[in-house]
Amino acid sequence: MKFTKDEIRASMLLYAVTDRMWLKDGEKLSTVCKDVLENGATFLQIREKDLDAASFEVEAQELKGLCAKYHVPFVVNDSVEIALDIDADGVHVGQSDIQGRDIRAMIGPDKILGISAGTVEEAVAAEKAGADYIGVGAVFATSTKKNARNLSIEKLREISTSVSIPVVAIGGIGASNLMELTGSGVDGVAVVSAIFGAENPGQAAADLLKKSRAMVQHG
Repeated sequence: MKFTKDEIRASMLLYAVTDRMWLKDGEKLSTVCKDVLENGATFLQIREKDLDAASFEVEAQELKGLCAKYHVPFVVNDSVEIALDIDADGVHVGQSDIQGRDIRAMIGPDKILGISAGTVEEAVAAEKAGADYIGVGAVFATSTKKNARNLSIEKLREISTSVSIPVVAIGGIGASNLMELTGSGVDGVAVVSAIFGAENPGQAAADLLKKSRAMVQHG
């Protein structure tokens, strides 16, 4: 699917990043994602650090179909090759991935390109590299990335205002601290364990969407 710039900005409200470590015995990632998409997730990224490429591709293909059903953008973390193989809506990469590589040229003009950034300089470089949105963090302490730096709300606001493309905050964000991002200028939040580690991921998504919408509106 092709998404407009306005649709991409709106889809930042509740950006869900998968993490299979939270799956219960016998539970499928696609089943949890279906619940999450039905209840509020506005964007989905598949992130698989430990799956082999073949299994990753099968999982990604299944989630792509789900996201298409709910008209939610679906991107693959890091692997441009898998994103292209399954014709995902796009790919999300880190700063190291854009060094010496023109990811935008690789995926074409119509695919979504997300790039991580932690400073104004990185954000500006990401926009110049053709990013459609920027993932900025970590804003709070997080167990997902042990070496991630924490960003103040002031720094988050500085990054948000340095670019014209949407910014989504990530890192340790949950229901208890999401509203602390009010006034930061971000277009939404990206969450991992706050959804996939919840007892009821669908309900967690619904609650987080309400908070994220209020945070953005009041900001």
